[in-house]
Amino acid sequence: MSQVELANELDVTRAAVSAWITGRAEPRMEKIKEIERILGLASGASMTGTDIPDSSGNVEWHHRLAYADGGRELGNAAAFAFDSDLAVLAREATQNSLDERFDSSRPVRVRYVLHEITGERLHRFFNAVRWNDLQPHFEAAADGRQKVGRVLRNGLRELKEAGGLLLLRVDDYNASGLTGPEYDDGKFAAVVRRQLDSRKSGTAGGSYGLGKATLWAASQFGLVMMHSTLSEPFEERRERRLIGRLDLPWREVEGRQYAGPAWLGEADPRRDGAPRSWWADERTINDLYLTRGSGDPGTSFLIVGVHDPAGEATDLESMHTVLVRSLAESFWACMVSGRDSAPMLEASVEALRDGRTVVAEERVDPHRYEPARSRAVRAFLDGETVTEMTDAEGVVSATVPLTVPPLKEVGRPDAVVHQAILLVTPASDDEGPNRLVCMRGSHMVVVERPVSDVPLGSPPFQAVLLAGQATGSKAEDAELAENFLRTAEPPEHNDWKQTDDLTATYARGAASRIREFRRAMLDQVRAVVKPPEVKVDETPPSLRDLLRLDPPSTPRSPGFPTVKSATGTLDTDGAWRVRVEVRLPEREDPWSVRPILRFATRSGPRPQAGWAEVTAESNCEVTDDNRLLFTAGARTAAFSCVSDVAEHPVAADMSVIEVDLAQAKDEIR
Repeated sequence: MSQVELANELDVTRAAVSAWITGRAEPRMEKIKEIERILGLASGASMTGTDIPDSSGNVEWHHRLAYADGGRELGNAAAFAFDSDLAVLAREATQNSLDERFDSSRPVRVRYVLHEITGERLHRFFNAVRWNDLQPHFEAAADGRQKVGRVLRNGLRELKEAGGLLLLRVDDYNASGLTGPEYDDGKFAAVVRRQLDSRKSGTAGGSYGLGKATLWAASQFGLVMMHSTLSEPFEERRERRLIGRLDLPWREVEGRQYAGPAWLGEADPRRDGAPRSWWADERTINDLYLTRGSGDPGTSFLIVGVHDPAGEATDLESMHTVLVRSLAESFWACMVSGRDSAPMLEASVEALRDGRTVVAEERVDPHRYEPARSRAVRAFLDGETVTEMTDAEGVVSATVPLTVPPLKEVGRPDAVVHQAILLVTPASDDEGPNRLVCMRGSHMVVVERPVSDVPLGSPPFQAVLLAGQATGSKAEDAELAENFLRTAEPPEHNDWKQTDDLTATYARGAASRIREFRRAMLDQVRAVVKPPEVKVDETPPSLRDLLRLDPPSTPRSPGFPTVKSATGTLDTDGAWRVRVEVRLPEREDPWSVRPILRFATRSGPRPQAGWAEVTAESNCEVTDDNRLLFTAGARTAAFSCVSDVAEHPVAADMSVIEVDLAQAKDEIR
């Protein structure tokens, strides 16, 4: 039946039928029933996802029974394969989202949303997640003799004392989603039901199937809810596929023993009542804080009772800071775009409390957190690299050979040489100098290390090594190098070294090829930054003796205001009180500068905070916008400041601060 014929039968316009078919609009229920009658369909056969009846009444927790042989698992061992903290969670979860990129012409968009809920919001959430059904299992598993039990017991205590629950939702868009069947091979089963099943290849950052365990490790209750919009249909549907998984230790509840995991879902009559996902209604999705921001395919993971096991982040603000910093450190290269190429990743972090914004959504800007390295990658993408360093923003490109040995099984007779790309550029003031980072096709930072023994006189620099398919090459050697380096990464994906997978897959000598590659990249960095040799003076001695040498000039003082001294104390409100003395060069006109407060870090960018108060003491005055106007002709000045506690990235008593002076255009210390 054509669109025109159906429109005539329904007494509607052809444009209306076209809009239904393309998904721009949906027919009303009475029209759906009329369409079913016209096409000879069973009643309800054409119901859309939004019209599917609510099946939440059939949803319950299904706990795996204990093993008949008496075996006990007192926690998920995969969760202990990594250092437990929020930074590792952000690295592993974002890596998994990158690996599931659906449309390669668009970036994967990842959002981290922290949400603290109390009162009626918490009550509705507990009803949606069947919290009362879980309470006996929580109490039975909260055994202080085991690590997982102690974490669970602490989470229950904090929930009771605070009366609030902290959630972290990790959304990805333009990703595949949890596709595939309920129990057989597929992405859904790999994440929801299995361990050590990565189902990844090629440029994927992950390869062990362990990274997903960090989601459950970040929950004090071992509870994660999953909501997928599928890139390919399952059971002829794509939207609101929902399931929950609980990871607890072995426990005994009301005389019955349980092995550990449990799933929130429907009972599948075809599998003896085994738990399966269900197609949820909008209200359930909303009550579970799993509402997605667009119809793009992907998955939302909700970590219930999120905490930072490392103890670094204890509230919404500090968690927001840790997540942003981790995303910037590991994925800055994925977020750099070229003139004609989109970035691979867009990432942001937001914090809410009962629906109100606590920390506004921050989109991670790679050029803010890694300015020199981001400049280097952009120059490579735009084809603007040079062969030698000539200015403060130049990016030198060189090659580093990597020998890929033959596979054991294939028995290829000859090794293949791949040319990795090395980028070197002058370091920015806020970055730790003389460091090298390495990555392959996923553009996630794998190796980061200092470069020692640089030639005398070399300028401070940053170096980036692109290997495998990160070079942009489609040749066979790039693919072979990608697979080779992938097998050389440990579960943390933070190094290239000898692994069991490497020695089992490649011919003898594979570990030596990795070590050679590491030495070669460092040698090439040193060669690039080596200053040019000074030419030997060939003037004849008789003539050189006749030359009159001028005495050395007196060193000049800086041509701008500099901080002579800065002393600070902490007040009872947690603010820094700082007194600064300034040395001023001779000048007839007054100097106008702005004091900058920075929090010192071991490496990377130094976050800024604002001043709550700026007070002039001598030879200066304070303008309305907290700028300092120094008296013309003065050689010294002094002022005092009080920091704005609300803008501190960390508590003042845990910090070291610096005070800079910035002019209108150039920032100077």
